[in-house]
Amino acid sequence: MKKLICLFFLLTFSKVFGQTKTAQDFGFRHLVFKYKSDNIDVLIKSKKGEENMPKPIFFFCQGSLPIPLIIYEGKDVYGTFPFNPDSLSNYYHLVIICKPYIPLIADVRILKSDFTYVDSTGKFPKEYIDRNLLSYYVPRNIAIIKYLQQQSWVSKKSLVVAGHSEGSTIGAKMATELKSVTHLIYSGGNPMGRILSIIEQSRANETDTDSTKYGENDMGYWADVVANRNDMSGSHGDTYKATYEFSEPMLTNLEKLKIPVLVTYGTKDWSSPYNDFLRVDILRKNKNNFSFKSYVGTEHNFFPIIEDNKPNYNIFNWDKVANDWLQWLNEK
Repeated sequence: MKKLICLFFLLTFSKVFGQTKTAQDFGFRHLVFKYKSDNIDVLIKSKKGEENMPKPIFFFCQGSLPIPLIIYEGKDVYGTFPFNPDSLSNYYHLVIICKPYIPLIADVRILKSDFTYVDSTGKFPKEYIDRNLLSYYVPRNIAIIKYLQQQSWVSKKSLVVAGHSEGSTIGAKMATELKSVTHLIYSGGNPMGRILSIIEQSRANETDTDSTKYGENDMGYWADVVANRNDMSGSHGDTYKATYEFSEPMLTNLEKLKIPVLVTYGTKDWSSPYNDFLRVDILRKNKNNFSFKSYVGTEHNFFPIIEDNKPNYNIFNWDKVANDWLQWLNEK
């Protein structure tokens, strides 16, 4: 796939001292869950001293790309979550799962410039590519949640599933299939499917002309995807099967939900028109279980757009977004 709609920024830092090689050294509990033939790395972030206190799960589905969950550079550690999890950990145990067959912990020096992990051939690991599918992530996540809900430190009073970008599609699908989900946070997603965000991005490109025809080329790419929807070849991007699955419109699935749903998005994101459509449709149908929060003038990862349609990376809004999530949860 020539383009990736993804969440690959890791901008928050914390300080650690000495050689740190385990998740515990970074403030996480680390579980290894056996799913089919795979060993799945699961990280749990709890408020210090309250690791065994019964609290509900806040399950976060991260975005795309094979990126380790813990990345360090000397004594600096890049944030595992795109937001500071401290406020949410007052009320929840936060859970996040590593991408399949990607190292849990990595020195930034062994990663590509976008923090992705590649094998000795310079390609994404085949084991990752084979599993980078909506049809893999959803049942895997559900199996892990069911296991965690059997633990004494997990309260079953509520179960929050949140996802951003690619993770929003995973979260929406999980909420339709797992009845114990009580709240869904759908962030930075496209309810009409990934391919439309790809096309929208090309249409907005100033160099999309009669000669370059980027948008039309994307339409041709989508035609190939549909014709070869089970094709699993690929080494530097999503397979046709992955693109096909993540381009499944979540609109119908979302509108069937009766649990509280919060939709958050930047108004300069490529998916913004489709979230606006979802919002209009929800209002038309008088569904009162949905809430919407748009961040005016911000892009996919909530950075403000400035001149030349470039993000201003000096203004970090993710903590504000997470605090808005928490306020909504406390109200619901």
